[in-house]
Amino acid sequence: MRVALFITCVNDTLYPRTGQAVVALLRRLGVDVGFPEAQSCCGQPQFNTGYRHETEPLMRRYAMAFRDYEYVVTPSGSCAAMVRDNYPRMGAKAAAEGRGQELADAAAEAVPKTYELTEFLTDVLKVTDVGAYYPHTVTYHPTCHGLRMLKLGDRPRSLLAAVRGLDLVELPGAEECCGFGGTFAVKNAAVSAAMGADKARNITATGAEAVCTLDNSCQLHIGGTLARQGSTVRPVHLAEILASTEGDVW
Repeated sequence: MRVALFITCVNDTLYPRTGQAVVALLRRLGVDVGFPEAQSCCGQPQFNTGYRHETEPLMRRYAMAFRDYEYVVTPSGSCAAMVRDNYPRMGAKAAAEGRGQELADAAAEAVPKTYELTEFLTDVLKVTDVGAYYPHTVTYHPTCHGLRMLKLGDRPRSLLAAVRGLDLVELPGAEECCGFGGTFAVKNAAVSAAMGADKARNITATGAEAVCTLDNSCQLHIGGTLARQGSTVRPVHLAEILASTEGDVW
């Protein structure tokens, strides 16, 4: 099994420990993880802002970078959804515009092998108990792309439920967006901030020590809002919880 880590822009720039945690976790489970350095952005910021043609080189690069791998695993529901949902649309539109099948072929190659981390663990490796230990009270925020586009369902919760020492508490309004939304936070800053404030208040009200997310982008927005509210709740990516053991806490 040849597995590649797709470390997204936010992971790489602001939360490198999330990618390191994914590698530590997968290696502990016996997976040989590669990291093709040709990888780059998936193109989501450009695509969501309306620059479809400018996104196409990044789509080609993604397919090329991961060509020799059976699976591509990413700790981001947002970027996984970009590949799985929007790459086929881009390929179909290019073909409809008379520009050939190149992009459609790239999408057909990239989409089936791309997995968000919790999908890969539960659907491919068939594990929920990954040997993790995290002795803290945690609440879980299901990020929008994972919830609505990838349909992750209970996969993340089943992984959290198997973590020794972890006390999982329910988050009121869990399925409501945190307000980040990438370019949405820039274009609609006031609305984004208000949504984040509501989410942060609900998180603090749980009494949890940490809030678990599946995307570093949501972690960034929630964490910043919690800090401004003076909350002591710590935002943490699920990969870091699952990578933690009694001898090595992330």
